[in-house]
Amino acid sequence: MPKKSRGLGAEKKLSARRNKFKWAQPLYKRKKRGLWHKSNPLGKSSQAKGIVLEKRQVEAKQPNSAMRKCVVVQLTKNGKKITAFTPGNEAIKRIDEHDEVIIECIGGSRGKSKGDLPGIKWQVIKVNDQSLNALVRGKIEKGRR
Repeated sequence: MPKKSRGLGAEKKLSARRNKFKWAQPLYKRKKRGLWHKSNPLGKSSQAKGIVLEKRQVEAKQPNSAMRKCVVVQLTKNGKKITAFTPGNEAIKRIDEHDEVIIECIGGSRGKSKGDLPGIKWQVIKVNDQSLNALVRGKIEKGRR
């Protein structure tokens, strides 16, 4: 690797060198090329609406041995199918097939899956336009569609 330029007139060369080596960083490349938005089923939006196709249990990664409750959702905006986590104790009982749900990104580090859930990056926040959190806590009854 060549030595850095030094001196009063070295700013232009140093900034060009810095810009060149930025592209060696994988996260910088993904950000600049917009690769996350191209591969993200939600696109650039933070939330999306979808229809529940089925309920599913996903086995947690080692060293945990729990079965996490998830739902398979088909997005209405583009028809893509994704698996979303249902947070809360017995939250899966409040969700039925063909319900309309709103999902959002879990927001783990760098947009990856969170915790011991392999490949699951989304979670359910609303069921039939009612908060899943309020349904689980018993604050409201589930509405009919």
